[in-house]
Amino acid sequence: MFIGAQVSLYPMVSDFVRVIFSGLEALAPYRDRLRIETDDISTLMVGAPEPLFDGLRDFFARAAVEPGETLETPAHVTMHVTLSRGCPGEPDDPSCRCDVLATTQDTPLAERQQQALEAVRNAPQTGVEIDVQFSLYVMGQDRHMDEIYGCIDFLRDSGTFLKSKNFSTRLRGDAGAVFETLRQAFLRFGPAEGHVTIDMTASANSPSPR
Repeated sequence: MFIGAQVSLYPMVSDFVRVIFSGLEALAPYRDRLRIETDDISTLMVGAPEPLFDGLRDFFARAAVEPGETLETPAHVTMHVTLSRGCPGEPDDPSCRCDVLATTQDTPLAERQQQALEAVRNAPQTGVEIDVQFSLYVMGQDRHMDEIYGCIDFLRDSGTFLKSKNFSTRLRGDAGAVFETLRQAFLRFGPAEGHVTIDMTASANSPSPR
């Protein structure tokens, strides 16, 4: 299986390069477990879901605590991520091995929902509050809406659910819990050997609520 993400970070400050490089520094602990390639558009991250989502979390959380135009106010940052697993157009990569997917092929939906909730409850706290908007896409399955509705039920009980929107769901909370919610949505719903994608946008320190 091939599992990866294309990631683009957008700091809303004039010295955006500083914030981007600070975020990239947070990926250092994961570079031995992820293939990471950065160009002028995005950063590709390929590997197993554990280091992948932990790396995404730390990358964004680090950028979110960087000071903005004044030292008193953290920079407003957003991040767009396209996640994919099981794409039939990509070669299998042994670094993408995932024990969760290997054990959930025949697990009933209700049991998968409970496993996902338990994982979110045990997520580490980062002290960084974020907002996320995302959409889950289950490809090539006639009963894909059963999986999507099952995921929505999990999200409503996750503790990070904010509201439903047209074509997407809003999450809010500590970055640890929010990214764990995303990881569980990505892994527990949809066929274990099938093609599943997530399109998400994260935001921190937006001036809009103020």
